Amino acid sequence: MTTALGEKIKAIIQANGPISVTDYFSLCLADPEHGYYRTREPFGRSGDFVTAPEVSQIFGEMIGVFIVHAWQRHGTPADVRLVEIGPGRGTMISDMLRVITRIAPPLFETMSVHLVETSERLRDVQSQTLEAYGEKIAWHDGFDEVPSGFTLIAANELFDAIPIRQFVRTPTGFRERMVGLDANGELTFAAGVAGLDPALLPEPVQNLPLGALFEISPARQAVMMAICERLRAFGGTALAIDYGHLVTGFGDTLQAVRMHEFDPPLAHPGEADLTSHVDFQQLAETALAAGVHLNGALHQGDFLTGLGILERAAALGKDREPQTQQVIQTAVDRLAGAGEGRMGELFKVMAVSHPAVDLMPFRPVD
Repeated sequence: MTTALGEKIKAIIQANGPISVTDYFSLCLADPEHGYYRTREPFGRSGDFVTAPEVSQIFGEMIGVFIVHAWQRHGTPADVRLVEIGPGRGTMISDMLRVITRIAPPLFETMSVHLVETSERLRDVQSQTLEAYGEKIAWHDGFDEVPSGFTLIAANELFDAIPIRQFVRTPTGFRERMVGLDANGELTFAAGVAGLDPALLPEPVQNLPLGALFEISPARQAVMMAICERLRAFGGTALAIDYGHLVTGFGDTLQAVRMHEFDPPLAHPGEADLTSHVDFQQLAETALAAGVHLNGALHQGDFLTGLGILERAAALGKDREPQTQQVIQTAVDRLAGAGEGRMGELFKVMAVSHPAVDLMPFRPVD
């Protein structure tokens, strides 16, 4: 089975030769005609995947609690810019705002909310979700358009949708992994000519088998750098939540999800959501190089538990019928439960701040 975008990519390769994994990733998600984010509604039960804010309101509420805590630690400045990059359907920011209104009225009253969103379709959905907040909310095509001032930033599942480069170990060293055509004219992975600076690898090459894969994402690092430069200029804290690993390693994490099932990444270009695991060590090193304070990185489960998700769940379920309590309990298990394949373990949370402040539930770094 072939897709419209698949045919377009094959034509590009026939005309110009193989394309890099980065270019393939970008075309799949953002091709103006057939890209995944241009053509479908990716979130929720009808879409291809469910994000944490869609699982339960508690998730966004906990992020709201964290934002208020960061604001207090920074000395409760007035006129805050609250920014979400890649706000999906607006569910998380809506849950955050409900909590901020309730527990920090002085923050809510003077702050403005800025959503960085390139999709017109998603902007429409967000404006419906956030209708109650009216003029308080502004939309921007790019992060650099957010007006200057003290900034608190949340980014949930932003980095995993930013393309990666992949390098594969060959007898002549690491070579960039490309997407080309096989003898039958179907898409296939192949090794290209571009090499990789061995200094970027976490361990010496000689220990690795041929075919070993290494992933790097200059594009993710550039986004992290832009966030850190903003914090350095105006002060504030940024929180990133994503599927990924805390330590740089080897392996192929490129994955496609279609109708809630994993799909081979080359099978349905444009019709599946393409992501890869976020390397939080690379992001942390980028932040430190940019001169901001790294509060730390945790498993999502530890982060949410440390912020009081269990107490919040108990309060939400108090005096409710058993079925509602069960729904809340199941959601908390999904979001914060440890163990193989659970969001609480698979997702990681990282915070950076400038000037340096201690933020719960991250432990101060000595």
